[in-house]
Amino acid sequence: MTIPLSLQKIKNPNYKGKWKAQMIHNPDFKDDPDLYVYPKLKYVGIELWQVKSGTLFNNVLVCDDPEYAKKFAEETWAKNKDAEKAAFEETEKKKEEEESKDAVDSDVEDGDDANDAEEDSDSETKSDGVKRPRKMYMMSCETKAP
Repeated sequence: MTIPLSLQKIKNPNYKGKWKAQMIHNPDFKDDPDLYVYPKLKYVGIELWQVKSGTLFNNVLVCDDPEYAKKFAEETWAKNKDAEKAAFEETEKKKEEEESKDAVDSDVEDGDDANDAEEDSDSETKSDGVKRPRKMYMMSCETKAP
């Protein structure tokens, strides 16, 4: 069961309407409609956060005309997108093949013995064949009551 709430309105004799910022007279002010126009702009800096490193950007266009942007995309990006996608997929396929080959090679080299795993649970062997104790990480958190 819900009860509709309604706030009681209190009359305010000092209410002067919706608040607006005061405009201060400035005789030196001159409106410039081209204030943000940069006719000779050559470079733009863009800061990006990326999850996967190695991302490259090219053909970056900054404009205010959507039709020109579409035309530019068709002339540049659309021509190369299929070839770039195929090259990317080929590279990824080669990486996966190398990783699977390395995984098979490392399994053959390890010669997994169940007894070794039980005996050396507190140490690990590095690639140089030297056994070292495992690193232990601890985290503590303190909270204080107010």
